[in-house]
This record gives sequence, C-alpha cells and structure tokens, in this order.
Amino acid sequence: MGDLFKSAGLEEAAPRPLADRLRPKVISEVVGQGHLTDPEGTLGRMLAAGHLSSLILWGPPGTGKTTTARLLAEDIDLYFEQISAVFSGVADLRKCFEAAKERRRTGKGTLLFVDEIHRFNRSQQDGFLPYVEDGTIVLVGATTENPSFELNAALLSRMQVLTLNRLDTASMEELLSRAEVLEDKNLPLTEEARLMLYNMADGDGRYLLNLAEILLGLKFDDKLDPNALLQVLQKRAPVYDKDREGHYNLISALHKSLRGSDTDAALYWAGRMLAGGEDPLYILRRLVRFAIEDIGLADPQAVIQANAAKEVYEFLGSPEGDLAIAQLVIYLGTAPKSNAAYMAHKKSLRSAKETGSLNPPMHILNAPTKMMKEMGYGKGYQYDHDAKDGFSGQNYFPDEMNRQNFYKPVERGFERDISKRLEYWAKLREEKN
Repeated sequence: MGDLFKSAGLEEAAPRPLADRLRPKVISEVVGQGHLTDPEGTLGRMLAAGHLSSLILWGPPGTGKTTTARLLAEDIDLYFEQISAVFSGVADLRKCFEAAKERRRTGKGTLLFVDEIHRFNRSQQDGFLPYVEDGTIVLVGATTENPSFELNAALLSRMQVLTLNRLDTASMEELLSRAEVLEDKNLPLTEEARLMLYNMADGDGRYLLNLAEILLGLKFDDKLDPNALLQVLQKRAPVYDKDREGHYNLISALHKSLRGSDTDAALYWAGRMLAGGEDPLYILRRLVRFAIEDIGLADPQAVIQANAAKEVYEFLGSPEGDLAIAQLVIYLGTAPKSNAAYMAHKKSLRSAKETGSLNPPMHILNAPTKMMKEMGYGKGYQYDHDAKDGFSGQNYFPDEMNRQNFYKPVERGFERDISKRLEYWAKLREEKN
C-alpha cells in the first residue's frame, strides 16, 4: 500500500521538515564540503572516474554525511541501503548482506550506509570485512567520533577516512538563503540576530534549518534583535519557589555581607539561618562557593579553609561543628576579595558559546595514531620546558580566534604577585612573536 500512495504522489503532499525539503539533489549542492565534493576533491575525483571505494565520513552532526552518502550512491548507480548502528544488530546486518549478494547476481551494486558506525563493537565491525573485500558492498560509515579510536584497525585499513567540516558562516548563510527562497519569505532577523542564529547552530546545518523553520512559521511585527531571538528560541531559566523566598533572602544577605567584608553582619545572618533550622551543610556549600567566587586567588587558602570547615562539621555535627561555620565566616569576611577568577570564567564561557566548536591549533594536538600524525597533528609544537625562560610563547587559542584576555587579577592579596607574573609572560610573548 505504501508504494501505491507514493506512486500516486500522496507522499509528496505530506508535511516534511524544512531540512528534508532542502536536501541536495546532486553532490555539488552539498554546502561546506567543497574540499571533498569539488571536481578536485576526493569525492569529485571518484565520481569523475565512476568508481567509489569504501569510506568513513567523519564529521560533526548536521554536516551532510547521510546526504552525501545517498548522492554518491545515485551518482555511481548503486542501490542505497541505510542502517543505523544504534538500532541494528547481527540479524539486520545478515539481511543486508544477503540482499546485496542477490543484487550483485543481477549486476546491481550496493552502497551500505551505516550511521553511527562506531556504535558497533569490534566483532560486529569484523563482520563487514569479507563483504567489503569481495565487493559485495561499498561500505560508507558515518561517525562523529575519531575513527582512529573507535574503529578496529582491520576495517579502517580497508576504508578511506574523509573529514567533513563543521559549517562556517558562509555555508550557513547559503543554507538560510536557500530556505528563504524555498519558503518565499525572509527570516525576520536583524543582521546581528542572524549572526547569533549562526552561533546557536554551532556549525550544524540541520539544526540551523530547524531553527529557521520555527522562525519562518511564526509572525512578528518587527525584525527580531538578538535579545528578542533568544526569547523566542530559548527557554527561560526556572524561578525559585515562592515558599522558599525567606531561605534565599537570608543566604543572599550572608553572601553580600561577606562580599562587603562586614564580618559581624555575616555572623548575624549565619546565626539567623542556623537558629531557623537551616541545613548547616547547605550554608557550608554556599561558603565554599563564596571562597572561590569572591575571594579566589586573592587568598588561595580561602577554599582550603572552607573545605576544612566542611570536614570538621561532618566529623563533629551540631552543635559542636557549628563553631567551624562561625570561624569560616570570620576568615572569609576578613580575607582580601577578588572576583577576577569568577569573571574570567564567565567571560571564557561566553566566548566558548559564541565561537562554537572551533578546533585547537594543530600544533597542540596529540597524535597517538599514524593517521593523525600524517594529518599534521602536533606538527610544530614547542616544548616549553626546553624553551628559554621555560616559556615558548606559542599560540594556544584556535587559529580562527584572536587572543583573549579573560583573567585580570586585582592588586590585592596574592593576586598582586600573579599580576606581575602575567605581565612578565605577556612581555615575553610579544618579544617571541
């Protein structure tokens, strides 16, 4: 019955996701993978020669692995068979191999596409070997994991590994342009919001189109700016329960009194919480957090004192262990304050989210396998211990990213010494580069 519906054209009228409707019809329409699909690329040369070898398509989600495999089969005139390692077992593989044998007898080859091929165990991977070797199937496996680690050597030696890149801004813009043409409408976004949409997609074309489909299906009076876009596409953070407002008010009062170095006020609020029946371990958890958020490296001993107070309380219990809490409050209240580490963390996290999944520079990547070494992993790395002053000054940020300065120590406590050290390294780095 399904074939009858298809032949009648009913299937085409059924709802289909935007990503599916935009699926490329020919290999040249695959975006972002020109290093493989262009005439001079590996796949381009294979297609020109009319011969396809078994492949591993290695790349992040949404980069076109499944689509590429399907188009390769069509171009070479192979029967396309798709299975997923997540849902398939030995029995499913056996059926695929038998069906491929039958097709071969009639002169028809088979491209067996295995999604998430790394999910198969070693023995299951070995099961592919005889059928790949005798040409019963052309095996194309897709994986998001490093094939050097996840595939056994026997199978890997019979396949060519091709790396698919995460989509860059130009590739994602191409996808959005195609979506706008197909839907005959423009995305309701300012230029800044459009760039934010790219960052949210993080190089995943399928996810990008899913976000675009949501926006294209809604009506807006004006174009969305970045803040409005976040309100549409992201969930709001949960709020605290109303019946616990007093609980959070008191811990807030304790935290801010400590931040303001008002030790007496901090002791009062800690006492209020203990007298009200608050869990002392909750107070201690918050104080450990304070030690690293508001004191940090201005006094590296603060977090040690906080952990020690927790251990004392766990050993003594109440009321004897309550004194450890009071002593900790006094120590934290009188310690020099710095949130430099906290701010550095927030800035680095924000930057990490904005830049997505940029790869580390090749020279600082390890190369435990021969394939990775041949690909340039670790080439040019300078061992700092062998460098003058024990400092090479090499770049450790992604190549596509400018150097950032997240951590800015204050002129208080121990961070005063750290600041001098960082200034010295910055001077050396400038001299070496």
